[in-house]
Amino acid sequence: MLIAGFPAGAWGTNCYLVAPAAGEECVIIDPGHQAAQGVEETLKKHRLKPVAVVLTHGHIDHVASVVPVCGAHDVPAWIHPADRYMMSDPEKALGRSIGMPLMGELTVGEPDDVHELTDGAKLALAGLELTVSHAPGHTKGSVTFGMPEAADVPPVFFSGDLLFAGSIGRTDLPGGDMAEMLESLARVCLPLDDSTVVLSGHGPQTTIGRERATNPYLREVAAGGQGAAPAPRRGM
Repeated sequence: MLIAGFPAGAWGTNCYLVAPAAGEECVIIDPGHQAAQGVEETLKKHRLKPVAVVLTHGHIDHVASVVPVCGAHDVPAWIHPADRYMMSDPEKALGRSIGMPLMGELTVGEPDDVHELTDGAKLALAGLELTVSHAPGHTKGSVTFGMPEAADVPPVFFSGDLLFAGSIGRTDLPGGDMAEMLESLARVCLPLDDSTVVLSGHGPQTTIGRERATNPYLREVAAGGQGAAPAPRRGM
């Protein structure tokens, strides 16, 4: 298994390229702000051929490079229908807090081929199986992608902006909802094995076991509570 990731753009959004091995087909997860060059460099370094872009949610820091990346390689993008509008109207999704000068630097819109994600779907792409879990709270259309344990590789969980190392995603932007966030944490994250590697939308990797023991939000929902102190804000 090959997972190559890098933080991109003004918000340090993690973009991941996932393949069975170097020299094979791959999936690109969340090519955000200024990610296109990093994507091309990673493809070249590992001799990868992309077959799809999959998106954990629609905020501009996760989708800003979708159009150029999909266009350059003639591949589709996958996104939950509740967040699809954000690709064409990112300012609406952010309450127009992003500001026009920055927006003027970005190419917004949909790629030519868009597929919609559904809860529980299993995507067979590039020789991989990604299990989709709808996880609203950060946005209405937030999803996560799970990959099963394989050979000597533990299960992998691409959490988007649902779960971070030591924190969770913000809920104060349009479409955010703390009650939904806590429900998603309980339903999607708590059942995962402690060995599961968490690759989030921002910040370092962690494991479910570490977060179950130390993350105040996950500890609270595990105990049946309503959440802890406000999370540090990362990304959008």
